[in-house]
Parts: sequence; C-alpha cells; structure tokens
Amino acid sequence: MNALCPGWTRTGMTEFAAATGPLSGWLMAHVPLGRWAKPEEVAHAALFLAGPAAASLTGHALVLDGGLSVPDGGLAVSPSRRPRSSPDPSAPETPMRFDDSTAVVTGIGSCLPDHTLSNDDIITAGALSTSDDWIRTRTGIVHRRRIAPGQATSDLATAAGAAALASAGISAVDLVVLATSTPDHPCPATAPWVAHRLGLGSVPAFDLAAVCSGFLYALATATATIRGGLCRTCLVIGADTYSAIINPRDRETAALFGDGAGAAVLSRGTPDTPGAILAADLGSDGGNHDLITIPAGGSRHPHHQPPPGPDSHYFHMRGREVYAHAVRHMTCSAQQVLTTAGWAPDTTRAFIGHQANQRILDSVADRLGLPPEHRFGNIRRLGNTAAASIPLVLADPATHHALRPGDRTVLTAFGGGLTWASIALTWPAATPCTAPADPLLMTIPTTPHLARSQ
Repeated sequence: MNALCPGWTRTGMTEFAAATGPLSGWLMAHVPLGRWAKPEEVAHAALFLAGPAAASLTGHALVLDGGLSVPDGGLAVSPSRRPRSSPDPSAPETPMRFDDSTAVVTGIGSCLPDHTLSNDDIITAGALSTSDDWIRTRTGIVHRRRIAPGQATSDLATAAGAAALASAGISAVDLVVLATSTPDHPCPATAPWVAHRLGLGSVPAFDLAAVCSGFLYALATATATIRGGLCRTCLVIGADTYSAIINPRDRETAALFGDGAGAAVLSRGTPDTPGAILAADLGSDGGNHDLITIPAGGSRHPHHQPPPGPDSHYFHMRGREVYAHAVRHMTCSAQQVLTTAGWAPDTTRAFIGHQANQRILDSVADRLGLPPEHRFGNIRRLGNTAAASIPLVLADPATHHALRPGDRTVLTAFGGGLTWASIALTWPAATPCTAPADPLLMTIPTTPHLARSQ
C-alpha cells in the first residue's frame, strides 16, 4: 500500500514511530514525497489493488470485504483467487459485512469402530478391582467402542470427515482442522494426511491439541477464520483413540474412554440461518496442567531417557480434582455464551456437554437451570470419546430427531491443559451422515457406504 501511495499510510503505529526518537527522521526520509498519505489517496490505492489493472500485473486481485461499498456493481473476485469451496467458478462474489456474517454448521458426520466392549470386558481385561455396577453409578458408562488392530485415529477422522462432506453435499473445503490428542504420529500432524485421503488437494490442514475441549476450540478457530475472510468453508473434525494411551490396568481411567470421530462442515452464512454459531468462550489454566497428562514421551521426558515414574507413557488423571474443575469451568463458560448470545436458560432447547462423566453433566446442567429433557448425550453407549464426544452427540440420530432447525443449543467442554470452551449456536438443518470404520469400505472421496440418519 505504501509503495503506491505518495505518502506513508497514517496509523496509530506509524504516528507513534514518527514521533519517537531517532525513528522519526529515518521514517520520514523513506516516505515518498516526505508526507503522510491523504485518505483519498489511500482509497485510490486500495481500489487499484482490487481492480483489473493490478490483476493484469500480478495475476491476483485483492478481495475487499468487511462492508466496503463500491459503486457500479462492486468488485468481482479474480478467477485465480476464487475460494476453493466455491461451487460455481463463474458465479460473482457476494461481499458480506463481517458483523453480519458468521460460520454455519452445514454438514455433520460420524464414525465409530465396530468393536464394542462392556464394563465386564474392561474389568476382565485389566483384572480391575471394581464392578459393572460401580462403573455405571459413578460414571454413567456401560459400553464403549475400540478400534481394531491396525486402525488409527486418521482412519476414523477420514471416515467422519467424508460423512460430514456428504451431509453438506460438497466435495471441497478451504481448511481442515483436526482436534485430537492421539495423532497417528508425534510428527507430522495427522490433519494433512486426512485431507489428502479425502481428496482435498493442497488445502491448509493442521492438528489442534486441546484434549477434550479440542472440538470446541476447533469450531471457534474455524469460525474466526471464516469471519475474518480467510476462507469460506471449513471441515472441523474431532477424533481420538484413547485405547492407544490408556493403561488397561489403571482402575481410575481404563473404563472411562472409548474411540470414535465426529465432524462438522462450517460455511459462511448469516446469524439467522439454522446452524449459525453465535457466541464462543475459551479458557485455560496451565497451573493445573498435571491433573490430566501423559508424563513421558515429550521433550520434557524424552523416550530415550529414563521415565519419570511407573507407567508414565500412559494417560494419567487425578479424577476428584478434575471433577471439581470441570463442573466449575463448564458452568461458568456456558453461562458466558448464554449471556453473550442474549439467551435466557429457559429458552435454551439443547444442552450438549463433553461426555466425560454423567454426574458432571448433570451438575453443570442443574446449575444452569436446564431440565433433563433438554440434555443430550451418548456416554452410556460410547463412554468418553475425548475430542470426538460432542460431534458424536451432534450426529446422534436421537439428538437429531428431538430437535428442530433453529433450536437454541449450548455446547460446553473441559479437558487437559487445563482447557475449557463453550459455543452457542442454533440447531443446524443438516442431516447427519455416518461412515464405517473399516478402511476397506472407505472409498474416498466417493461415498457409496455413507448412511444418512433416518
């Protein structure tokens, strides 16, 4: 911009620099014509960069958005810069004010492993000194799913992502965000491999590690990316295979976790569209990072050094302390998004919390004043599926049939870090799709084996 303007663009930063010490003389000596740019000169430079003259020189045209009004029909997007998810390359861009737009959930998908384990199966496998009744009454969990030998997180994530794309009726997106704390490898990230398997080309893709809060962190990140104009359509996946990191002999954690994946497609839309994300709240507390942890295997305690303690390469959790933090932070965070969205609790139709423990979920909902008939979950059948738990509830046929598009919905989660997050959205109109976990049945990107919820 300053190369085209006859003077430096005036901003708070440049004014401060120009008035501060030795920078003042250097700055003004390097400004063309030695003066600030006038507002009309800046506007002319911006219009040049967004017009055909600039495109003819560089092959790209700057996309102006955020409410800028341009006479004579507005601005068209250069074909070389059209978003990858745009269904019709000949269709003109429709500028949209950022404060009038948000991310909208337009597709929902899920994938669960075939193998189901009961509480008795877990007790027998780990020789645990507990009972089916104790696990049911203390956690609400009866069954959970497990991946088969040779399967990994990326297999479930790819299948769930394909299902979400099928639900949205699209085959391309501008960004892939994978929330997981059980990636295929410590390095590289798993998301680019998932994007490749989905046939999404060279789209940006990255992992997000916020443990059980990861899917809501990813939703908030994708929403900000869409609102900021960097992309128009995002695929957000929550996938975890905690069977890879759980000690089967640990009575505190062995019965809690299951494997699975859920996904959502976010597209740019308006706040009055069913599925619109209207408020988000994120938080963390690193002072309690050791409450949920895998002590060894990172740079603090590398594999080639003696472990810091027994079973330190397994997942560890101090359950009683986590319980108290989870109830407090999930309640406060959910209250915050209700306030931001301007919703009274008695107008909220759906409460979906991270499926960690039924008693935690009931405590949070009770504190928010949300009745049992407005609480949705799957912990009894699937256990704690970490980052996958909330999208799996979104994709659950029971949830889908109980709610109508536009119903006010609150999502809230808590995880290691410590981290917590909440989202306020209206219930989407998308019909969820499910996909098999069997890699032999996953024909990507075609979806002959995907099933829509009935």
